[in-house]
Amino acid sequence: MQILIAGFQHETNTFAPTRADWAAFVRGDSYPAYVEGPAMLAHYTGSSLPAGGFIAEAQARGWQLLPSCWAGATPSAQVTREAFERIAGTIVEATRSALAGPGLDAIYLDLHGAAVAEHVDDAEGELLARLRALVGDDVPIVASLDLHANVTRQMLELADALVAYRSYPHVDTEATGRLAARLLERRIARGGREPFAARRIPFLIPINAGCTMIEPAGAVYRSLPGLDERHGTVASIAMGFPAADFPECGPVVWAYGDAAQAVADALYADITEPASRWRVATHAPDEAVARALALAGAGMADRPVVIADTQDNPGAGADSNTTGMLHALLRAGAGRRFPRQVALGLLYDPDAAAAAHAAGQGARLRLALGRSVPTWSGQWSDRPVEADCTVRALHAGSVVLQGPMMTGIEVRLGPCACLDVEGVLVVVASGKKQMLDRALYRCVGIEPEQMKILVNKSSVHFRADFEPIALEILVARAPGPMAADPAELPWSRLPASTSPRVPD
Repeated sequence: MQILIAGFQHETNTFAPTRADWAAFVRGDSYPAYVEGPAMLAHYTGSSLPAGGFIAEAQARGWQLLPSCWAGATPSAQVTREAFERIAGTIVEATRSALAGPGLDAIYLDLHGAAVAEHVDDAEGELLARLRALVGDDVPIVASLDLHANVTRQMLELADALVAYRSYPHVDTEATGRLAARLLERRIARGGREPFAARRIPFLIPINAGCTMIEPAGAVYRSLPGLDERHGTVASIAMGFPAADFPECGPVVWAYGDAAQAVADALYADITEPASRWRVATHAPDEAVARALALAGAGMADRPVVIADTQDNPGAGADSNTTGMLHALLRAGAGRRFPRQVALGLLYDPDAAAAAHAAGQGARLRLALGRSVPTWSGQWSDRPVEADCTVRALHAGSVVLQGPMMTGIEVRLGPCACLDVEGVLVVVASGKKQMLDRALYRCVGIEPEQMKILVNKSSVHFRADFEPIALEILVARAPGPMAADPAELPWSRLPASTSPRVPD
């Protein structure tokens, strides 16, 4: 078995302010940096990402892997034409070379599933179309997908098999790569494509509601292994990424196997009846801070209250640079009440980080922190925070993640600093990464377990590493580019058959 392996990861928020150019993929930021050829295979062997799981299963079966490239960039607005064409072109050329050289028996793609390029709505579907045109119908193509994939009809029709993560936070990425290998094995043993069935959910699900650590998502996803075991299927649920303005945005369920239709129908019913379960409660910034201060001051708070700054989540297309939650903390005097026991991170502010490094640890300097950015409503987020800051710690920005998500993966954030702003510790970074791992606080000397309040720029992923230490978790909706409620977005291309609002 000669199998081409490649990766392309981008989650596109078409309402966000910043696009993903080629440099974003070269840097990686939240992802490993761009890599191709044999170095790719060496880099991902043993990793906790889907490619790592697929490689492990392939090696156990004696399959020979032909590495192309792996490219990932922090979620943002559209992928530029240049970036997509360079990545797709590399994968297509590697496929052409394999066909002309050692031969090609299958293709495995480590995809996100929610990429939109400047010139192509369905970026993954376009990549699959180019590969299918090259290899024909007899070479199997399988792919692993993110739980937030916007799965299109083209993707389902062109791939022999697709399989999505079953957890959010995504702690089963490596296991999903392994499952993709088993789907490929099923396809080969059958000698042709398995029967499949898919159904589209007729409404968008808010990103916070898709967390599998809470209900109803937890129960829905827990049902998958039992359904597959009873029916001999491999089923998936993609919650969709509810901030991509194109006609096939939204949740989809699908299954492979002789009983695929029955399983897809069962999942559809489970999700839609009743639909109202998918609504989520959020707090205004001042309300969230007041609640956190009350809990922290109750005399029994030996664990931090964690606030999710969900609408500035860089894992969903924001730039992690808004200041609504920092203003709320300062208005409430949180740092005076609990000096250096309130922390916020990561704030993407390369200028502030550079100034802190130039001044040195212990220095005091006047800074304007954060940015005011346009939001989907046409309004702007809060103004920068102008304050006298003390540099408490400095870090070069290379951090190896230790939590349940992306375990062992190194992220490169560039120069980072811990700034003391009226007793509130602010972690500023030169790269974008949502606060999903306690190591991102520890790198600048903050021990999360010893804090009273933590404000994390994240929507759900932070729960994997922070929920075990949290006294309570609050979701705040400070102004930012990622809407907590997709019904608030100015949709122009969503079809009438898909409601942006969770139905009554």
